[in-house]
This record gives sequence, C-alpha cells and structure tokens, in this order.
Amino acid sequence: MKRIKPLRSGHAVAIPFAACLLWLASASAVEPLGPFTVAHQGVLYMGGTYDNTAAPTTMSGQMHVFYQIPSSDEGNGDSAGRYPIVMIHGSQQTGANFLGTPDGRPGWAAYFVSQGWPVYVIDQPGRGKSGYFPNAYGPQAGNPSPTTVQRMFTAPELTTPLQWPQAALHTQWPGGPGSGVPGEHAFDQFFASQVANMPDGNLALSLTTAAVTQLLDRIGPAVIITHSMSGPLSWMIPQANPGKVKAIIAVEPTGNSNLNGDNAPGTACGLSVVCLNFTPPVSGAADLGLVRVPPPNSSLKSCWLQTEPVHTLPWLQGIPILIATGEASYHATYDYCTSKFLTQAGVPNEWVYLPTVGIHGNGHMQMLEMNNLDIAGFYERWLTERLRGARERD
Repeated sequence: MKRIKPLRSGHAVAIPFAACLLWLASASAVEPLGPFTVAHQGVLYMGGTYDNTAAPTTMSGQMHVFYQIPSSDEGNGDSAGRYPIVMIHGSQQTGANFLGTPDGRPGWAAYFVSQGWPVYVIDQPGRGKSGYFPNAYGPQAGNPSPTTVQRMFTAPELTTPLQWPQAALHTQWPGGPGSGVPGEHAFDQFFASQVANMPDGNLALSLTTAAVTQLLDRIGPAVIITHSMSGPLSWMIPQANPGKVKAIIAVEPTGNSNLNGDNAPGTACGLSVVCLNFTPPVSGAADLGLVRVPPPNSSLKSCWLQTEPVHTLPWLQGIPILIATGEASYHATYDYCTSKFLTQAGVPNEWVYLPTVGIHGNGHMQMLEMNNLDIAGFYERWLTERLRGARERD
C-alpha cells in the first residue's frame, strides 16, 4: 500500500484522493482500488467567448475541466506514454460519469490516476458545471426520461420483447440483473445525474471541439476517451489538432450505424453528421455514396459504407484507435460498422467486443457498472502497449 503524503504549503501540494482511502468491495475481478497520491488537482474553464469583446454582456461556449495529476511514484514504474487523458461524456451526461459510480465505487478517473496518468474530466459546453445559456444555445432539449434510461441503459433485460437480442445478457448494473429501475438506489443516483441536452447537436460538438482544442494547447499532446454521443469528437478533435491526439478510445461511439441501421446510416457522413476532411474532399454526404451492407447474422445491424472509389482520412492514420463495445449494450448490434468504415477509409483501428477479452454482462454505461475497473484495466493495458509500440516505431 502506498503511503498517503501529508498536505504541504506551497504550489506543489500532494492531495490524497479521499474517495479512495477506503478499500471498497467490488463485484469485479480486480483488486479494490487502494490509496494513491494526487500531486495536483484543480478546475479550469476552457473555450468561453464573450458576445462582444468591446463591451461584453455574456459569455458562452465555456467548458468545465476537473483535473488530477498523479504523484510521480504512482503507476507501474514505466512512464512511457503517460500522456494526459481527456475524458468526454455522452448525451444527457456530465463528467460525473467518470468520477464515481452510482453505488459509490471509484470511477475511471481515479483508476487511471492511480496508474500514473494525468486525467482531465470535462463537462461539455451547455452541460453540468459548464452552464447553459439560452441566448447562445437556444431553449434546452427535453428532460431525461426514467423510462428511456431504464430501457436503454440500466435494465434493458426487463423490456418485453427485448429491443435487441444482446440485452438478455445484461448483468452488471449495480445491484445485479433487474435492479436498474426507479426506486433502487443506484438507478436513482444515476438518474439524478442526468441533464438536458443542447438541442443543436452539431453546435454542441463544435463548441466541445473548440474548447478541447484550447485545452490541448495548454496541456500538450493527450489521449482522448469518448463515449456515445461524443463519438464523433473522436475524429473531430484530432482533425482540429494535428499531431496532438496520441490515442483514441471510443467507447460505444455514435457512428456509422444504429438500431435502425437497416433503414438509414447512423450519421449522414458515415462517422459524423457534418462531414470530416476527406481525401479527396467531399462537399456533402452524397459524395460518399453510402450503401447498405447487410450484416453477417440476424443479431447485428447493417453497415453503411462508401462506394468505390472511396474517400480516405489520412490524418487519422498512425493514431492508435480502439472502439470498444459491451456485451449487452444496444451498440453491440452495430459498433463493428464504425470500425469497418474507418478501415475502408484507410484508418487502421481495433474493434473489441468486450466478452472476447473475458469481460461480460455490460450495458451502454460500462464506466458505471459493477466491473467498471476490469474494463478500465483493459483499456489501460491497451493504451500502455499501443503507445509504447508507437514510440518504438518513432
């Protein structure tokens, strides 16, 4: 067990992460997360702009960032590739997803810091501590729905008939199968964390890209972890920041297909609604000529791939990319399509269906579920190996 350092005066204060002072029991196979030392932590606001620089009356576009920098003696002793990690939440969520679980266990942020990685957890503009400003963003979208949250995230196994076949495999919501319902503590805590979205999704992604760009200008090259609705940011952020994104973990990203994948693409331009910078350039989605490619079996959805000749994304080449999907999530039916689209566009990537690496029972909110640290451990090992390999090739 590592020694917790006392508080000191001065600018370099070692702060023990209080939530990890207890050895918390966990249903996962990993050891409970023990004490570790945080050398620095704090809050930043990035990306805000005034409506009128000469005579400002309001600001919008700002992004709340909570960061923790580990002590130099954390981790496994191998400092290679310990870039900062920027964690980006999805729809109707905030950075709370990464800070802890609804039943009080450590979250992914704590895990990665304990392994020696600096972590920056954001609330996207218009969400949570970033604030919502109707004069700039328009009226907020509708309130989160307990029924939708239960059906899609916390207890898909209870819906009759099942909305997707893999839902029957969902076992990891805190409390076990069937417990992700209103009135159960973990559900109520999770639902209390939900927020209303910005109605213009493209504006939301644009503002987050700009704010993360400003963050990268400050902290330097980094790894990004995206989830769900923030999936397109996996590609938008490196496009806006050449050379600054060193690895991408896209956790169940919004992308090429969706639950209606046999009827229409998940996103008009294959990976995003607004087209990326393809080579040769495209003027709109029609230039990609997306066509339906039937799935290999009835438990999956169709993909939407380009017709020949394909447009490529050369600026994504050379970045280690992992797309990861839980066994019981609705994304289990179609995330393979996002991987296929990237491959067709000339971008090497890895798609991992978590049961193939021995991690079972997860729904869409895998960072909150009972085996969340097993999953974080897999991602951390993947990052360490891929970044070490990239540096050796360089």
